[in-house]
Amino acid sequence: MSEFNEIDSPRKIIKEKLRKNFDGRVVRKDLTKKIKEGANVPVYVLEFLLGQYCSSDDPGDIEAGVESVKKILADNFVRPDEAQKILSVLRQNGGHTVIDMITVSLDIKHDCYLAEFSNLGIKGIPISEEYPTQYDRLLCGGIWCIVRLEYEYIEEEKNDSPIHIQKLTPIQMPHVDINELKEGRKAFTKEEWIDVLLRSIGMEPDILKYREKWLLLTRMLPLIENNFNLCELGPRSTGKSHLYKEISPNSILVSGGQTTVANLFYNMARKTVGLVGLWDCVAFDEVAGIRFKDKDGIQIMKDYMASGSFARGKEEKAATASMVFVGNINQSVEVLLKTSSLFDPFPPEMGTDTAFLDRMHCYIPGWEIPKFRPEHFTDDYGFITDYLAEFIRELRKEQHGDALDKYFRLGKNLNQRDTVAVRKMVGGFVKLLYPNGEYSKEEIEEILIISLEMRRRVKEQLKKLGGMEFYDVNFSYIDNDSFEEHYVSVREQGGGKLIPEGMGKPGCVYSVGRSVSGMIGCYRLETQMMPGNGKLTLTGLGSSAEIKQGPNTAFNYIKANGNSISGRISTTTKDYIVSYQDMQGIGMTPSLALTTLVALCSVALNKTPLNSLAILGDITIGGTLIKVDNLANTLQVCLDSGAKKVLLPMTSAMDLGSVPGDLVGAFSLIFYSSPEEAVFKALGVE
Repeated sequence: MSEFNEIDSPRKIIKEKLRKNFDGRVVRKDLTKKIKEGANVPVYVLEFLLGQYCSSDDPGDIEAGVESVKKILADNFVRPDEAQKILSVLRQNGGHTVIDMITVSLDIKHDCYLAEFSNLGIKGIPISEEYPTQYDRLLCGGIWCIVRLEYEYIEEEKNDSPIHIQKLTPIQMPHVDINELKEGRKAFTKEEWIDVLLRSIGMEPDILKYREKWLLLTRMLPLIENNFNLCELGPRSTGKSHLYKEISPNSILVSGGQTTVANLFYNMARKTVGLVGLWDCVAFDEVAGIRFKDKDGIQIMKDYMASGSFARGKEEKAATASMVFVGNINQSVEVLLKTSSLFDPFPPEMGTDTAFLDRMHCYIPGWEIPKFRPEHFTDDYGFITDYLAEFIRELRKEQHGDALDKYFRLGKNLNQRDTVAVRKMVGGFVKLLYPNGEYSKEEIEEILIISLEMRRRVKEQLKKLGGMEFYDVNFSYIDNDSFEEHYVSVREQGGGKLIPEGMGKPGCVYSVGRSVSGMIGCYRLETQMMPGNGKLTLTGLGSSAEIKQGPNTAFNYIKANGNSISGRISTTTKDYIVSYQDMQGIGMTPSLALTTLVALCSVALNKTPLNSLAILGDITIGGTLIKVDNLANTLQVCLDSGAKKVLLPMTSAMDLGSVPGDLVGAFSLIFYSSPEEAVFKALGVE
């Protein structure tokens, strides 16, 4: 029982603080779930009504409040298919109360305000100017209201509408007092405020780990920050699109499939701005299915993601909508990191375009978020969804990206795009967690570390796809007081290297080279020897004669020069089988002669190659060394694959000047000047 009280006590403290500072702005989230099945009314409208009628702790009062809300919805909510019936009742009774979405516009010609009813399907209804003056959101996209209508048809005034608005009461937040929020925040600790925010979006923080709470908060950044580009790929059932579809009335979820430039950006025929001008956040579900009907769609999207503007026709248009890309990963993260990149689920025209991916400010590791079960959804108190969405929208106008400058500065490896991305994330987190602007150095450091990690995850994948152009991934920040530099890493980069540590077995060697597709990859060779008559069998190479030429060159070289390596190597009484594996799925390399030579000698002499060794370079049938093409990128792939030692031809020594010093320093470099020396050094023979 004591354990229950311990868990219950922080909840009770939070509930009391919410009551005291945000009365009428909070709701019990389990009540929403109970009524939602009935009327198809938005969650934010439902929660507003519950906040008005069910803000008591007494079970009897709550039950009565729920019944009141149900009755209001049953009697007054307008279903579009019943619009004519409601109008008929209004005419017969001379008056009726309805719940509907009301939008108000100013008729400049007649100097009056006119209202439009969404579900009722009527427009041009005169409305007193006190309502749009008092509730300015009526003029900005409209709000849900309870409206008392009266019907009076006067013969002399045939041109005027017989329907008049007697009384209008908003049932969404008509406006948000941001100072009330900032004052209310002072009553909460950081941990309490994080729990309140998570309960407000329907999640139960008590069963989430601290790291998982931060990842869920990161999903809210596109709603609170202008022009923020976020990507989240992960397993199914982790609620990736839930926030953008159900919680915020200011975001739209574009389900996977085809879209057009006109729909998303600007319709030149109608001269109207698309989704990016109408919503705070445009989220794409199932990124694998994104297709533009227009060829220039991705180019315009790249322009918009970089600058917040796009050119269509003769003019340039600006918008503030954030872009969110969510989708599923079908393989484990370890497999993706070894074989391709974490952007693999994107369609090829996006997933391999480094210019497009570089515009991503943040990559949330969706595989770290648990699959949601019923217990992950809260039954406790949180902000009314509409209040949360509105104060988040109001905070978009503020900028706090410079919050880190007081205590820290960013390391030299961050370029301009990295700096912009990190500053946007820092600003977003500060607005979410410390809207009152009161935070300590440790709290900013915590925000800065997760911001650097989320951007570095993007940069690490760019390095895989684009090579040396994105070499600078060692993100760091420097303390302004102690001048100490701290480096930030990404969690998934740690284990699972292609070239394992520890002793291998004879005949098993690793090579890094350029594939037939032009990409640099890692290759594994395994060799078996058995009694026979000097036959060489190759597996895993396919039918390409060009690729098979390298292993045949190696075997012929041993036949001609085997004795200069060792008299124990036989090409007449033994058969050899060599298996080749393309470890990253990018296609086989034709530079296999030297690697095959080392593998055959290793198994013939029963000697294990040096551990964590990558073999670079190639030879001709005459023993001439071929230098490594694009040495810097090749060494980068060696590092990513887990190599600690690199066997390098002497002909490539002059190219080391073009390789960054810290990359060269990551290896023990072993040079060779002949094929025989390469074999001896690879096998650790002095």
